[in-house]
Amino acid sequence: MNNWIDRAEKVIRRCEEVACWTDEPGHITRTFLSPSTRDVHACLRQWMEDVGMAVRLDAAGNLRGVRPGSQPSDPVLYLGSHIDTVPHAGAFDGVLGVVLAIALVEALENRRLPFAIEAVAFSEEEGVRFGVPFIGSRALAGTVDAELLARRDALGNTVADAIREFGLDPERLPEAAVGHGGLGYLEFHIEQGPVLESVHLPLGIVESIAGQSRFAIVFEGRANHAGTTPAPLRRDALAGAAEWIGRVEREACMTPDLRATVGSLEVQPGASNVIAGKVLATLDVRHSSDDIRLHAVASLLDAATQIAARRGLAVSWEQRLDQPATPTDPSLLAALERAVTRAGFPAHRLASGAGHDAMVMAKICPSAMLFLRSPGGISHHPDETVLPGDVAAALAVGVAFLEEAEALRA
Repeated sequence: MNNWIDRAEKVIRRCEEVACWTDEPGHITRTFLSPSTRDVHACLRQWMEDVGMAVRLDAAGNLRGVRPGSQPSDPVLYLGSHIDTVPHAGAFDGVLGVVLAIALVEALENRRLPFAIEAVAFSEEEGVRFGVPFIGSRALAGTVDAELLARRDALGNTVADAIREFGLDPERLPEAAVGHGGLGYLEFHIEQGPVLESVHLPLGIVESIAGQSRFAIVFEGRANHAGTTPAPLRRDALAGAAEWIGRVEREACMTPDLRATVGSLEVQPGASNVIAGKVLATLDVRHSSDDIRLHAVASLLDAATQIAARRGLAVSWEQRLDQPATPTDPSLLAALERAVTRAGFPAHRLASGAGHDAMVMAKICPSAMLFLRSPGGISHHPDETVLPGDVAAALAVGVAFLEEAEALRA
């Protein structure tokens, strides 16, 4: 295990090195095709080339390193994760999966497998800049459409503009798609939650990923003077939004395993002495059952309508994401379970409440995920970390998984 510990410490150092490249000095913040992405690409490209991978950048800004199989006609096993972050993030969400993929190729040394390995650093997964996630993996799945390319960021730039500004050509996006012939996709990722720590395990096998619904909600009332407008005559958009947010929280508390979150509010005009005339809010609803998720969404949108009507407000919404729940592939799940057991660890299964690129990749090839313990259950925060022993365990399991995949090809 000492050899794996040395490799694990190298992986951690590399993740911390990538974290130095940021859009916001003093914090780890990196959005889709922002200037700091170029520096991350330079690091990853060098590390990929150092282990003998042929590297290219596709039209969505995904950096892709390929290690050939024993024959040119061999299918491809995809390994990877994303390199964008939420604002003020930690160093391991997404990036760990990319660096681990490179480390696994390095661990193979000169050994040839009956399949190629493609390590993919997806350019975008978090949905921060354009309000829609999975731009990178959608490019591989061939589902980047005109609507997505036309979506605008806070500065009015479209996704297509961002691609061009980075020196890429959105017209070449079809070349990024990989079709349906892949052997599979395996993503290593920190758990981003407390489950593995609570059961004292380094690793967990993901058996399903919760479905997600995301909306932009707008409550509109009438801005007016805070000192002269009596309460019964107000059309306070913020008061209406606040009542509805309480309803969102109650729905989440009453429905087992439902996650419902209002994570962002913009109040207009936003002055202390002016009644709010308009509020822009977000809604994020998740559950492993699509029926339960969609029922909750309908209930919450109906509640917004009723609250707005009673308060003399208008309410409208735009759906930003409807991502079905995704079970992981049974055959890859079984192979991963065998690999975990062979490496000497308990094969603990769990569900993911967070969305991942594996959800998108599952539409085009068998997909699986391995979670690493998140100390303190912390993620999307500067204190996010990993344990060297857990990273070493993931590397050992990764090599065992490649051997399982080799046996399936025999």
